[in-house]
Amino acid sequence: MNMIETERLRLRHWREDHFEAFAAMQSDPEVMADQGGPADETRSREKFERYRRAEREQGIARWAVENPDGLFLGYAGVMPRLSEDHPLGPHHEIGWRFIRQAWGKGYATESAKAALTHATGYAGIAGIIAYTSPDNFRSQAVMSRLGLIREPTRDFSMPGLTDREWRGLVWVAP
Repeated sequence: MNMIETERLRLRHWREDHFEAFAAMQSDPEVMADQGGPADETRSREKFERYRRAEREQGIARWAVENPDGLFLGYAGVMPRLSEDHPLGPHHEIGWRFIRQAWGKGYATESAKAALTHATGYAGIAGIIAYTSPDNFRSQAVMSRLGLIREPTRDFSMPGLTDREWRGLVWVAP
């Protein structure tokens, strides 16, 4: 079942048959550069199941993004981050990640815009934020195209997956 359709994309509920392509994307060093490097299959499975669980329990999550032929391109959506342990506390975060072959085609902006509209309109979620590392200029450009507003007073640091801290630059949905 399609969840959201745009002019060129379908945002779909996660299915088990998405996992192989999802894990391949997560293992790509270039795709995962802003996350400290590639994810192994165990870490990919944990994230995949976290997205599926959020959709079941919260009704909102990151969704698989496919082209009209059903090819997995990546994911986009608003994820509930309900842990008090996060430096920003409980919040909802818009995010995306795409296979390298899908970069530079506007898919991140198109799918994230549709997901943001769904989250604010259909699901009634307010106060959605986005964050990325200082060197992830591609995501920063998408945030700008989405009309998100940079809010440096909410920037944060947290332990990363490598030995260094991960720094997040924050944008908010108007």
